[in-house]
Parts: sequence; structure tokens; C-alpha cells
Amino acid sequence: MPFRWTLPLLCCLLASACSRQPEPTLTSAGADQELDAGPEVQRKLQAGIDWSPTRLEAGDAWVDCSGDYTRGGDRPLLSLDYEDLRRSLQDCRGTGLLRLRYKGKVTASFAALMERSGRVASDLGIGKRILDIDSAGGHVEAAIRAGDAIGENDWTIWVRGDSSCHSACVLLLAAGDMRVIAGPVGIHRMIRLGSSATSRKELGEELRTVSDELRSYLERNGASGKVYDLMTTVPNRTLQLLTVEELDQYGLSGSNAVEDDLNRIRLARRCGTDFLQRRDAFRRAYEVQCVQTVEAETRDIDQINQCGLALRGNFGFPDAQCADESPMAELDGAILMPRIPQDEPAPAPTPPESQVPAIGDESAKPAKAVRAAPDSDSTPTQPGPSAGDDLLPEEEPPAAADVQDAAPLATD
Repeated sequence: MPFRWTLPLLCCLLASACSRQPEPTLTSAGADQELDAGPEVQRKLQAGIDWSPTRLEAGDAWVDCSGDYTRGGDRPLLSLDYEDLRRSLQDCRGTGLLRLRYKGKVTASFAALMERSGRVASDLGIGKRILDIDSAGGHVEAAIRAGDAIGENDWTIWVRGDSSCHSACVLLLAAGDMRVIAGPVGIHRMIRLGSSATSRKELGEELRTVSDELRSYLERNGASGKVYDLMTTVPNRTLQLLTVEELDQYGLSGSNAVEDDLNRIRLARRCGTDFLQRRDAFRRAYEVQCVQTVEAETRDIDQINQCGLALRGNFGFPDAQCADESPMAELDGAILMPRIPQDEPAPAPTPPESQVPAIGDESAKPAKAVRAAPDSDSTPTQPGPSAGDDLLPEEEPPAAADVQDAAPLATD
């Protein structure tokens, strides 16, 4: 009896298995299919910001809400306190554009400036940010820290014709979403001035940790390993100036390849493949007609910008559907964001972390916490490393006429 029931049951099970529908297969959607744009991706998440009291000890900063630096009007940035920064950047809500001019060394306080200004700009809804820099160099570790803040907060970087970017400043270029360069960019070997090493082996051991961090930083930002090679081989007493071709080859100019890869699928979904094709065609024409053909002696950012703004119309930009993603959109802040009347309250800020004494500062006393927005329910988080930490410095070219004196040696 059991055997007579077993055979029919086995046949039923086989029939059921044969008629079962196959599991669905995941495939990529067509380019013209309507898809959700998905979240914006960044190269590296920024650590918690330390809002301990600090000031720019080796440079000066100014802010402006326009990309036209030729008209003047830059306002000095006197404080890095959250509420003071908020007041300084408030007017830029109306244009949607912040241009931060910095002239000085790359230090821990500069890294704090980039972290804090990016956070405040986000809290105020200022979507377009330009770092307008002039620096002879500074600390390698500070440059890496500042670069991570630059990469996360979508900064465009300018080096104007009357400015330069040397030594550790070169690392900042690796992190920018877009790099427009008219002034000289130079590189040389990093060195620890406070080193106690007495042999090559001891010096190598001191530099090994930061060297690993430097290679990782360059890799995640899409810069060539050649940059690291130059920072370990070019004698510190000289300066090797990079050509336009080298800047492009090393991933230090134009659009950032890593950020472009991260955003490519998102842009295809939101703006369409035709948008991407036109954008790529514009970038090729921009490099040839606006960057490479302008004479180096007279080239400046405003000339490159005017050339690009005139050229992009030939490729249908700004795009009607995706104006904020169009090439050179950082110069279109006024048309990208609705103007916010200045008598209306600003968007609720992200409350800064608690203020604590700087690590390693024995004279520091507990600081009063920055007051968070009244309507914010968030609890300040524990701050990260202090802006006053001891960092590995990269020596700049010789003082005073460092760039002019070093350039001939670098170009021989």
C-alpha cells in the first residue's frame, strides 16, 4: 500500500518542479528608463568636526558670493566660530554661490576652515563652492585632512594667474571636483623639520606612516602615483613646476575622474544619456579651446571662465532639465537656487559638535559650547582630533621670493 501511493506522489512532485517559474534575473535598466536618481555619493565620509576655538595662524581668508573676483568686494573672514561663519556666509544664500579666497600656508587651521565652511554652507543651502587659493605649501597631513573636506563638500578649486599652488597645496588639487588652474603649480620632496633622525633609515621610518596615508589619499581621489614619486624624489631645496600636460596626466586639473565616475550613473538616470554625451563633448572642447590655447603669460581664471561660458552654449548648456549639473554650474548660482529673501529665517543649521580644548594644548581651558539652533533636536557629538595637533610639515620653497627663485631651478 505505501508503495502504491509513493509512485503517484513522486510524479506530482516532479511535475510541480518542472512547472515552477524561474527566479527573476537582475539586469541593468535601459538608459531611457525612468529611474530614481538615488543618493549622491562622496569619495570619503568626513569625520566629526571639532568646533574648538581656533583661528587662522598662517594665512588670511575672504568670502564673496560671486565668481567675478575682478570686481573686488571680498570680505575678510575674521572668525571660524560656527555662528560667526554663518553670519559671514549668510548673504550667499541669495546667489547659491560661495567663493572662499585663501592666501597662506596649508596648516591645521586651514583644514578647520575647509571643514567648517563646508558644513555651514550646507546648513545655509549654498550648493556651489569655490576655493580660490594662493599657497606656497605647508603640512602634508593638514593638506590630506583639508582635501577630504574639499572632496566631501564638492568644492571647485581655482589657482588664479596672480596666485600659486606649491608643495603641500598640490594635494588639495587632487581632491577638488573641478580644478581651474592659471597660476604656477610646483612640487618637491616632503620633509619633517622637527625630525630627530640621524640616518636615512631613521628618517625613512618617520616618513613611512604618512607615506602610506599619502598614497591612499591620492588613490581615492584619482590622482596619479607620480605625484607621490615627485614628493619623495624632487630635492626640497628646489621646486619642479608642472606643465599643463602634466597637471592633466597626474589628475590634478579639470574634472575629477573619481567624482565623475561616482556621479555618472546618477546623472544618466536624472538627466539622460544625451546630457552626458554633450557634457563629455563640451569638456573635450573646453580643454582644447579654453585651457590649452590661452597664452601662459596672460592666462587667468576669468579668461578661462569667459571662454567656457561662451563655449558651453554650443552644447546646449545650461541644460533646461539639469541646470545645476551643467558644466560650470558653479558660476550660475543665482539661477540655480530660488532667491531667499534676506528677512526670512535661514534653514535650520546642523548643530556643531561640542567645543573642547585643543588636544596637546596644556593651557587650553574648557570652552563654552557653540549654541545650536533653537529648533534643532540633535545632540552635539564628540569632536574629533583637535585642529592644533602636531602634524608632519612639508617645507616650502625658500622664503620671500621662493617661487621666483626656485622656478628656474625647476625648469632647467
